[in-house]
Amino acid sequence: MFHIVLFTPEIPPNTGNVIRLCANTGNALHLIKPLGFELSDKTLARAGLDYHHMVRVTVHEDWAAFRTAVPGGRIHALTTRAARSFVEVRFAPGDVLLFGSETSGLPEWLRAEVGEACGVRIPMRADSRSINLSNAVAVVVYEAWRQQGFAGGV
Repeated sequence: MFHIVLFTPEIPPNTGNVIRLCANTGNALHLIKPLGFELSDKTLARAGLDYHHMVRVTVHEDWAAFRTAVPGGRIHALTTRAARSFVEVRFAPGDVLLFGSETSGLPEWLRAEVGEACGVRIPMRADSRSINLSNAVAVVVYEAWRQQGFAGGV
């Protein structure tokens, strides 16, 4: 339905949680290297439980390799620097939901490449920096899926 993209994720349990989320919502997960962990990491497996076989996880060498593999789809780049809230977006199947690493978010060059108009933020208090990566993915994925009438869900 959607392409969930984690750009250089660093914390294995977050990625494990996103694997489980993608398995339960029917989305593909893409991981862009470098990864801050090995895919065999025990904490990744623990967070993902036994859902790994239920989701297609693709690891890409870099952003260019991802765009070659997934050339279409509108990109929604989640960043605290965006002006537009995720609730203002009308998501469509095939869209790319792009999330940056836990410690640095999306790099400036990537935000520039996808364009300011693609930037989307999750509203939060002014004195906050960011929310947990796997929580951010869940918030946006469920809104996008809700807009599709929870297609395929029970």
